[in-house]
Amino acid sequence: MLRKYSSSRTHSDNLKLGSLSAFAAGMVNIGSLLLFFSFSSNITGHYAILASEIVKGNYYQIGVVLTWLFLFFLGSFVANLSVIHLSPKNRYWAHALPLLLEIICLLSVGLYGEFLYKETLIETEVLLSIMLFAMGLQNGLTASISNFSVKTTHLTGTTTDLGILFSLFTKKEYRNQKILQEKAVLLLTITSSYMLGALSSGLAYTVLGFRIFHLVSLVLIAIIAYDGSKLYVKQFWRKRNLKNGVPPRNSLITLETKKERSIAS
Repeated sequence: MLRKYSSSRTHSDNLKLGSLSAFAAGMVNIGSLLLFFSFSSNITGHYAILASEIVKGNYYQIGVVLTWLFLFFLGSFVANLSVIHLSPKNRYWAHALPLLLEIICLLSVGLYGEFLYKETLIETEVLLSIMLFAMGLQNGLTASISNFSVKTTHLTGTTTDLGILFSLFTKKEYRNQKILQEKAVLLLTITSSYMLGALSSGLAYTVLGFRIFHLVSLVLIAIIAYDGSKLYVKQFWRKRNLKNGVPPRNSLITLETKKERSIAS
């Protein structure tokens, strides 16, 4: 899910990343709506609020909303910064770092809300700021490593793309194109996963309260652990084979290719 980048990613990679991250985003958005009466996984409405506050001349609220918008932008900026600058050293950790930062943000909000939250306006604004930064991290990461195929924190563009795809499917020549079929499956998976996450969060809210964000953190940890475990197993067998004198698989392929070329010549 996290190791591959852009065009090297498969449809399966994007499906796994899209479904789990959309599920997490749905949980976060409904959690913030129920706890803070505001959305945190998308900012379209925040631009409308900004315009409204400018018209009213509420300078404090203008500053707050501008801060929210900037933090979502900053989250996306930091996520892609990690991808483009750290990938040459270790692609897995370059892609995992934004999710680790998101987990820290969500756990911070969850713990503060559970033990310290007094429901004051300033507390709510700060906690929402942290969550918007976290959602910017997630959306920036998924879009960056999937070549903008996976965006999971909001469904406006997803719904638009689905409408376009389904209109294309009214013609047989487009219905038979595998790339369009896979895109439709991906978008439907993201949408249904987001809804499932939102429903799960809504149902769990009365029991868990702020601990919803702990649950979301577990989903994100699962995303990180999935690739981490595969890397660990791969490195384990590589070291074991080298210890037993078995050359790496790539070396065997190279040797076989050289033999075939020498025979052909």
